[in-house]
Amino acid sequence: MLSAGLAKRCLVLILGLFFMGIGISLVTRSTLGTSPISSVPYVLSLALPVTFGEFTFVITLLFFIAEVLIIGRTFPKIQYFQIIVALLLGTFVDVGMFLSAGVNPGIYPEQIAIVLLGSVVLALGIFLQITANVILNPGEGLVRAIAEKTHRRFGIVKVMFDSTLVASAAVISFAAFGTIEGLREGTVISAILVGYIILGFALWYTRYDLGKYLDD
Repeated sequence: MLSAGLAKRCLVLILGLFFMGIGISLVTRSTLGTSPISSVPYVLSLALPVTFGEFTFVITLLFFIAEVLIIGRTFPKIQYFQIIVALLLGTFVDVGMFLSAGVNPGIYPEQIAIVLLGSVVLALGIFLQITANVILNPGEGLVRAIAEKTHRRFGIVKVMFDSTLVASAAVISFAAFGTIEGLREGTVISAILVGYIILGFALWYTRYDLGKYLDD
């Protein structure tokens, strides 16, 4: 039976995945590109009759498989629940796209505002997942595995990882459409802002000692 503290952390994790899906959807609805972590599934969803969320699940599952292969036999059994995290994230991306269907910014300042709002919501989702400290998101898990294997800093590997995803999405887009789709200045804005916003949430979380509410 789950302890009260663990139950709260699982709830925070699910809430974080929900906000992450909403944030990704809002950035995408800005029509100024999508977030780096969702760039490949979004471009694939434009090229093939599979939803954004379904491709998010598939790509996230591939991240998980790569993480397991890198870590090997010492991979923690509890982290196999990352498969459920991948499924929830994919589901919440589709839910977010449904809920944000009415978001159609008509002018550039509105598009920028939607990117900023989406980045805040996305950062909140990621922060809640980090705070929950239960199961890793496969994307972050893969970055951590690569960082530990190569003895490089997590932040440096994260930048390289996101850059590789964006570059891959650009190649897929050019191959499918002959042009770049789904990658614009919103992608760059989101990539830059999200980390700083997460830091802001972390400072606020520490200042008001909100971690006490996750204890048993």
